[in-house]
Amino acid sequence: MTPTPPTANAMRRALKRARDGVALDVTEAAVLLQARGDDLTDLCASAARVRDAGLEAAGRPGVITYSKSVFIPLTRLCRDKCHYCTFVTVPGKLRRAGHGMFMSPDEVLDVARRGAELGCKEALITLGDKPEDRWPEAREWLEAHGYDDTIAYVRAVSIRVLEETGLLPHLNPGVLTWQDFQRLKPVAPSMGMMLETTAERLWSEPGGPHFGSPDKEPAVRLRVLEDAGRSSVPFTSGLLIGIGETHEERADSLFALRRVSRAYHGIQELIIQNFRAKPDTAMRGMPDAELDDLVATVAVARHIMGPAGCIQAPPNLVDAEYARLIAAGIDDWGGVSPLTIDHVNPERPWPQIDELAARSAESGFELRERLCVYPEFVQRGEPWLDPRLLPHVTALADPATGLALADAPVRGLPWQEPDGGFASAGRTDLHRTIDTEGRTKDRRDDFDAVYGDWDALREAAAPGMAPSRLDADVRSALSQAADDPTRLTDAQALALLHADGDALDALCGIADTLRRDVVGDDVTYVVTRNINFTNVCYTGCRFCAFAQRRTDADAYTLSLSQVADRAEQAWDVGAVEVCMQGGIHPDLPGTAYFDIARAVKERVPGIHVHAFSPMEVVNGASRTGMSIRDWLTAAKEAGLDSIPGTAAEILDDEVRWILTKGKLPTATWIEVVTTAHSLGLRSSSTMMYGHVDQPRHWLGHLRLLASLQQETGGFTEFVTLPFIHTNAPVYLAGIARPGPTLRDNRAVTAMARLLLHPHITNIQTSWVKLGAEGAAEMLRSGANDLGGTLMEETISRMAGSSYGSYRSVRDLESIASSAGRPSRPRTTLYGEVPPDRVTTARHHDGHLPELLPVVEG
Repeated sequence: MTPTPPTANAMRRALKRARDGVALDVTEAAVLLQARGDDLTDLCASAARVRDAGLEAAGRPGVITYSKSVFIPLTRLCRDKCHYCTFVTVPGKLRRAGHGMFMSPDEVLDVARRGAELGCKEALITLGDKPEDRWPEAREWLEAHGYDDTIAYVRAVSIRVLEETGLLPHLNPGVLTWQDFQRLKPVAPSMGMMLETTAERLWSEPGGPHFGSPDKEPAVRLRVLEDAGRSSVPFTSGLLIGIGETHEERADSLFALRRVSRAYHGIQELIIQNFRAKPDTAMRGMPDAELDDLVATVAVARHIMGPAGCIQAPPNLVDAEYARLIAAGIDDWGGVSPLTIDHVNPERPWPQIDELAARSAESGFELRERLCVYPEFVQRGEPWLDPRLLPHVTALADPATGLALADAPVRGLPWQEPDGGFASAGRTDLHRTIDTEGRTKDRRDDFDAVYGDWDALREAAAPGMAPSRLDADVRSALSQAADDPTRLTDAQALALLHADGDALDALCGIADTLRRDVVGDDVTYVVTRNINFTNVCYTGCRFCAFAQRRTDADAYTLSLSQVADRAEQAWDVGAVEVCMQGGIHPDLPGTAYFDIARAVKERVPGIHVHAFSPMEVVNGASRTGMSIRDWLTAAKEAGLDSIPGTAAEILDDEVRWILTKGKLPTATWIEVVTTAHSLGLRSSSTMMYGHVDQPRHWLGHLRLLASLQQETGGFTEFVTLPFIHTNAPVYLAGIARPGPTLRDNRAVTAMARLLLHPHITNIQTSWVKLGAEGAAEMLRSGANDLGGTLMEETISRMAGSSYGSYRSVRDLESIASSAGRPSRPRTTLYGEVPPDRVTTARHHDGHLPELLPVVEG
C-alpha cells in the first residue's frame, strides 16, 4: 500500500512548528517523516539547533560521542523468529561450526582481554531471548554448567568481565522482567533493548517481520522499558525503520519512547537503525530503508526527544554518509570496535575510529569517547549506578564530564559487596526524637528527581483522585452479606464498599456480628518492638516519607549491635516479637538480612523475628544471586520466623506504578509470600488505601488475598493501613488524596471481615495511623486485633501520623474497653503468650520510653 504524501500546506505548517520549537503531535511528526529535498534540509536545520542547545546545556558543545567496545555474542540461540535476522541460528549449525550453545567464560574473557589491551572500555554482551525456552540444547548447556537460566549466566559472565578485564558490561539480553533487572543491575552499568516499533500488526499478522516472535509484542517491549526506568537502569532503546511500518506507526513509536523517557528519565539514548536486507532471511527481497528516510527519522526523533535526548545512528549502516546524519541531529555514533565485527550486521564493518573522528571534524564536531553508560548517569550516581559498580565506572570516567578518560588503564577490579554497611551512621535516635523534635524537612533533597516525572504521574493518577460513587442495590447486598458473605458478587461487594450513612452502619454491624461468631469478643495485641534498621533508600516509593538519601539530615543506619541491643531491651520489658524492616540501602549486601536475624537470635534466642518485607526479600535474593526460595531458606536458617506482608500497597499494577517508581510488581509480591508460606514462614497481609485508588481496587486486592489464603493458608492476619498523606511525596506533589475518610476506613474494615471470611479470620486495625478513637471505631466495624505496642515507630511518624510511637499494654486495653470488649495478649502467630512474658510486660508497662534509648559504647 503506497502512502498518500502529505499536502504542501501540511508540510509547511509542520516545518514551521519545528522551526519555532513548538511541541509536535503524532500527525505532524508523521508528516515530517516524509520530508524530502529542501523540506528535509529545513527539518534537519531545526533539529540540529535543538541538538546543539542540548550539548551546550550538557557542557559538551560541539562534541559527538562514541564508545570503544568489543561485541560479545554470548549465544546466538533465541526463542524468537524475526524474519530479517541473521544473528540467530540453530543448535545444529553451531555444532557443525565447532561452537558451543553459549560462548564459554574463557571465550568471553579472551575477547574482553584483547579489547582491554586495545583500550576498549565496553563489553557489549548480546544474545538471543530466552533460548532455553525453545532449545533443549540450551537448557542442557546451562544445567551442565550450573546455571538456572540464561540470566544467571549473563550475571556470572558480567562479574568475571568486571573482575578480570575491567571492561564495563552493556547488556542486551532481550526481554527482561522486573526481577531480571534486579538481578542484573549490580553487574552492568547500562542495558538496552530496541523497541523497534509499536506497530502491533507487524507482530500479530502472518507474514509480518515479527510474527511468531513472542518477545517482539510491542506491549511487552514497552513494559521492559518501563521496568528499566522503575529499576533506575540507564537504558538504550530505539527504532528499526523500514520493516513495513507506516509513517504514522513510526511516529507513534517515537512518542511511545518519549512517554517512557519523560516518566522515568532513564532512556540514555535512542538508536535510529535503518533496515538492511540480508540473504538467507525471509525479508531478503525487501528494499533497504532509504537514506532520506533515515535522515528524516533522526531529525524527527531529535524534535520529539528534545535537546536532552541522545540520538545515535550506527555509522556502519550508512555508507559513509556521516555528514547527513550529523546535520540531522545525532550526537552519538554508538559502539565502535577496533577488534570485533558487528555480529548483528556482519557484512557491514565498523569504520576506523580515526576516520570517524575526521569525518565528524569535517562537520565541525569533536569526537570524544564515552563509556557504555552515558555521562549524565555517571554524574547522577545513585540510584542509577549500583555501589558495586562505582569503582569500575569511576576508574574509567572523567569526573568533570562523565565521559571516558581516553588513556585510563583498563584493568580488572574486584566486584564485591560494599564494605561498612553496618557502621552506625546518621540520626540513629530518630525513633525517639521523631516524637519530640520531628523531621528536619518535609521532603528529601532529591524530591524533584528520584520519583520520576510528576506531571506524567499526575495525568496517570487523575482517575483515582476522586473515587466515583455508584448507584446500586445496597439493600440486597446487605441482605446477602448477613446471610452468607462468601456468596457476595463483585457488584454487591462494590455496592457495600461505597455504602454510607445508615447502610454503612448496617454493614459495620453485620461485620461485627461475623467477627463475634468467628473469633469471639477478645481484642488481641502483641507486645513487640519495631526496629527500622535504616531509612536510606533509593527505590522511589512516592507514598513513602520514611526513605532518605544517605546525605539527608534525617538519614540513619543502625549497626548490628544496635539492632541486637534494641531487641534485647524489648525482651527485657516483656516483648515476644521484634518486627524489623528497613530501606533498600544500596550499601547493605544481600546477606545483611541474615546477619540481622542472626544477631537478634544470638542475643535473644526466645524472641520471634518477624522481619523483611517482600521487597527486602527480592532485594536480598537479587544481590546474592540466589533464588527467592533459596534466600528465604537461608534467612529461616539464620533465625527468621515470619515475614510482614507489607510492600503490598494495592495489589494492582495500575495503582502500584503510580504509587511507586521501583517497587516490586504484584506478581513478584505474590511469588515471595507464597514461597515463604511453602517454607513454613507465615506472613501477615496488608492493604494501604486512600491515595490514588478506588473501591474497585480494594475489592480486587481483598479477593486476591482470599484466593492466596485458600491456596497456602499462610496469612496470619489482614492489616488495614490507611494512607498517611501529610509528608508523602505523592501528596506533596498534588497527586494523591489526603488519605481515606472515616467512611472509607469503616467500609474497608467491614468488607475485609466479610470478603476474607472464612479464610483470614484476624483483621487488624492500626492505632498508629488512626489513633485510639479511630482504632476503637474499627473494632466496632469488624476488626479484632490492635497490632502491637511497637515501642518505636518511625515510618508512619515520618509520614506525618500524630498518634505517637508507643502504646502501653494498658493503653491498648483501654482502646478495647472503649469499644466494649475484653482484651488479651497474643504471639505473632496468634497463640497464647507464656505466663512469664505476660508478667514481665505487666511489670514494665508504662516505663518503656525511659528504658529504650540506645547509646553505642
